[in-house]
Amino acid sequence: MNDLLSTVDWSRGQFALTAIVHWLFVPLTIGLSLIVAIMESIYLKTKAERWRRLTKFWMLMFGINFACGVATGIILEFEFGTNWSNYSWFVGDIFGAPLAIEGIAAFFLESTFVAVMFFGWKRVSPRFHLLSTWLTAVGVSLSAYWILVANAWMQYPAGMEFDPAQMRNVMVSFADVALSPVAVNKFFHTVLSGWVLGAVFVTGVSSWFLLRKSNIVFAKDSMKIASWVGLTGIILTMWTGDGSAVEVAKVQPMKLAAMEGLYDGSYGQSLVGFGILDPSKERTDDKDPMMMEISIPKGLSVLAFHDTEAYVPGINDLIEGRMTGPDGNIIETESYTERIEAGKRAQQALRLYDEASAAGDSAAMTAAVTALKADFKYFGYGYLNSPDEAIPPVGLTFYAFRIMVMAGGYLLLYFIVMLFLSYRKPEHLENRWVAFLGLITIPVVWIASEAGWVVAEMGRQPWVIEGMLPTRAAVSAIPASSVQLTFWMFVVVFTGLLAAEISIMCREISKATRRDILADDKH
Repeated sequence: MNDLLSTVDWSRGQFALTAIVHWLFVPLTIGLSLIVAIMESIYLKTKAERWRRLTKFWMLMFGINFACGVATGIILEFEFGTNWSNYSWFVGDIFGAPLAIEGIAAFFLESTFVAVMFFGWKRVSPRFHLLSTWLTAVGVSLSAYWILVANAWMQYPAGMEFDPAQMRNVMVSFADVALSPVAVNKFFHTVLSGWVLGAVFVTGVSSWFLLRKSNIVFAKDSMKIASWVGLTGIILTMWTGDGSAVEVAKVQPMKLAAMEGLYDGSYGQSLVGFGILDPSKERTDDKDPMMMEISIPKGLSVLAFHDTEAYVPGINDLIEGRMTGPDGNIIETESYTERIEAGKRAQQALRLYDEASAAGDSAAMTAAVTALKADFKYFGYGYLNSPDEAIPPVGLTFYAFRIMVMAGGYLLLYFIVMLFLSYRKPEHLENRWVAFLGLITIPVVWIASEAGWVVAEMGRQPWVIEGMLPTRAAVSAIPASSVQLTFWMFVVVFTGLLAAEISIMCREISKATRRDILADDKH
């Protein structure tokens, strides 16, 4: 048992490591692909040579990052088979179909046209080249969409039924899987946040040029485009974030409670704007979970249900079976203790079905299927030993959510300031403090991006599939020592990969700093 738990922990650590590193590349790929396409569109319209040179420089940055993102993405998908084989079997084609579409259609689209984008400047017409650039950007977003559909299904399993004969889930509605509200909200929130990150990267690198008094016109033109993309992206990201909060309240109320450090809910629940959790707080004690807080009255009720007086359940409420109904009032559902009992009955019914199937007893098989269907809704709870095991890590989820939100507010102000300076006070962009602001915003946006995924993934623990399969039941039956070995191998590989990308990007930026990128501008 200890070896199994160790395998689970190391497998989770390895997957988290891979996902975190992979996500360093993905949003930058999404954001840069759009910015490059916009710049090339301006070039085709104006015929100004400087816009072609801008496009080619940022296209180079996109290409370096794109290659690293592909490498880490392939490793991430392989880990489902190596470390999470029970999960891979249990979800069957439901998880495999979106990944297959991503590989065959979306990735094929972007990988095909990215070659034309890089090497077709003098081989195809300007219009076809621009089309290839836009199709690359579309392909990047489509790839993200199908990956996020798969992830959203783990958060909100829909469009499936469990087939006891196969001992796995089977898809019954592709539309329900691909177009679930969780998937749609997750896609827009993720892609739009990628616009923000790409825009910050461009303004940050441009700030470096301005700080070094190099390529002034190039940097200011880049900042204008990036700031518009960034401002649009952050406003829409906040809007989709509101939609995501509503979906979380509906389908993952325990995640919402963890995000707020909320143990006992109420009508007209306030929202913690800033707070410090009491680390000694236990679920069943009477301590205030907050050592200090600044709250927005009724804010959480508005955020979650768009109703100032709606009831928002806390961790204790959910465990005891109290939730929010369609009208914003309390409804009584199964307590977590009852869910655990139902889950154990469902698992026992599945074992009885397997035994009856081996014996060829059709009547017993039918009875077992009936019992399984009655309790399958809580199948995953049967793996839990107590309700407390269904509580996510509250501290990590709470602080990660606030880091994401506060960074988002900062980024909104940042792009407003950058646009104002770009159009009204362009000479102030060369001020060293403004340039430093652009540089320090680069790590801020990546921290915000990673914090968002911490909320999404850690907030749904202990579940790999919400309510259906906990993490410890999804892992492969492999020795913990094997996972430890590959974990440290990946640490070395990913460190080398990150070092290589940063080194190549810095070298190209440094080379550009020492020359005039627009030296041959004929406009």
